Amino acid sequence: MPHIPPGARREEKALVTGDIAINFLGIEEGRVLATPHMIMLMEMTTRNLIKEFLEEGFDSVGTIVNVKHLAATPLGMQVTCHAEVIEVNDRRVLCKVEAYDEREKIGEGLHERFVIHIGRFASRVQAKRSA
Repeated sequence: MPHIPPGARREEKALVTGDIAINFLGIEEGRVLATPHMIMLMEMTTRNLIKEFLEEGFDSVGTIVNVKHLAATPLGMQVTCHAEVIEVNDRRVLCKVEAYDEREKIGEGLHERFVIHIGRFASRVQAKRSA
């Protein structure tokens, strides 16, 4: 098993564009970063952090997401996501996640991922499909 050190951190940025903003309010001025997309940005930041420590053929999958969406971020603003490893238990990796826009913290919480061997994982998925 790879050594994923507690305290390891990663930061990633994304621009809030129309494809990751809500559109159900009916007015352009009300479009903001959608909660599912904020969570996706947090997940990918965490995945990319863990991937730095994995050998080829390994990756991770999300198992728990527990986050709060604290504030709205309008179209055109940049979002910065932070992930920090806080606990490693065999193949389970727990991370603290936070997201900020250009003005304030917009999200925070915990995200757990599980390290997988890609080939074995794909075989199990195919076996489930065939059953």
